[in-house]
Amino acid sequence: MVKCPRCGYENASSSVYCDNCAYLLSEKNSARLNNGSKPSRWNAGIARKIVIVLGIIVIALLLFSFVFNNSQPSQNDTLNVIYDDGSHHQSSTYPFKAVIKGDGNWYAEMGNPDYLVSKSSSGTRTFSLDCAAWDDVEIKAQRYSGEGELSIQLLRNGKVVAENSTTNGTDSVSIYFDS
Repeated sequence: MVKCPRCGYENASSSVYCDNCAYLLSEKNSARLNNGSKPSRWNAGIARKIVIVLGIIVIALLLFSFVFNNSQPSQNDTLNVIYDDGSHHQSSTYPFKAVIKGDGNWYAEMGNPDYLVSKSSSGTRTFSLDCAAWDDVEIKAQRYSGEGELSIQLLRNGKVVAENSTTNGTDSVSIYFDS
């Protein structure tokens, strides 16, 4: 039997702590009990440090992503044209337009060759093309009915850069502009 020095309670000789007041009865028994059964403070400290470092890395990546996305130019800013002589032309939308003139009904496909847009109409129509200044542009038109001339023009920043026409019945006419 071991008597507790704090409260005087008689404990079993194998007791590490007093059954009455929980006072540590023997350092030897305490070391035996803790050996290998409980993680040391050192391991918990390392884990805490790893969590802190990972948290800092995640916050840094989020900040970098925010700054990067907010520093990129808008779509309209990327469509500005700077000429060889240093002059600057700012386009509010896209620099290309297609003008289709024809008597009677016609059908046309126009735009970037990979993403052509279809339109059908009659008479003279002008279309803004969804192409940037560096894109290749294609226009294909075919008359369904009517007589006379069917012509197409490609304008870049208001200037005609390509044109083609036909006077044969339902023939088609096309332009391919390589930027």
